[in-house]
Amino acid sequence: MSLVNVEFSEKVGIITLNNTQKLNALSAELVDDIIEALDNFQKQKIHIIILRAPDGSKVWSAGHDVKELPLKMRDPLSYYDSLEVLLRTVEEYPGPVIAMVHGSVWGGACDLIMTCDMVIADKTAKFAMTPAKLGVPYNSTGILHFMNRLPINIAKEMFFTAELVPAERALNVGIINHLVEEEELLPFTLNLAATISTRSMLSIEVIKEQFRVLSKAYSITPSAFERVQGMRRKVYDSHDYEEAITAFLEKRPANFKGE
Repeated sequence: MSLVNVEFSEKVGIITLNNTQKLNALSAELVDDIIEALDNFQKQKIHIIILRAPDGSKVWSAGHDVKELPLKMRDPLSYYDSLEVLLRTVEEYPGPVIAMVHGSVWGGACDLIMTCDMVIADKTAKFAMTPAKLGVPYNSTGILHFMNRLPINIAKEMFFTAELVPAERALNVGIINHLVEEEELLPFTLNLAATISTRSMLSIEVIKEQFRVLSKAYSITPSAFERVQGMRRKVYDSHDYEEAITAFLEKRPANFKGE
């Protein structure tokens, strides 16, 4: 059984995360279902995608499924990790992907939100970037998603504190495009999608690709890249990383030692 519900009307496809028993945690299975839905929509030439959670969900998504993170000695966010594949699929989709957010968004799901082209939310929406709670050395691609969207001091605050950013502040700092009343969330998002659908989709496809390419136009030397990767390995080989994952699974506070 698929962990997403899929529907479409004319040029707009809707993908609803539907594993609420696990708070829509981005397990490999759920991610595969989202990617499959996106691939099918692309084949059907569905130009605009809305990504959402079921009505009334208190949690839009709990983020990367922590139970699927390796305990130690392996990069938890490598190039072929399921979440990384999903983020690239969203970036490369030949049309706008709009996140419609009701409820809280955590960790890797927050990165997914930042990778979407636009975010429409109601006042229940909250956003937290939580790798520092899990001792996870977040990858450079994910950091760049936030740097491209937010003032760098705001991005740093989100990563350093791992605290929830409420909807109104999220609007002010640029996470959210539009903040609307709860009852207006779906009608507003559908109306935005309908407006986009009247424009030249060929033009939008090319413009989106330009945004994607230009947003990654940062030069970095091979030695600098290797240094960053070495620093990340120091973290995922550490006591703190293993302790954080174990503490999460045992439902207790982590005892970080900085080693």
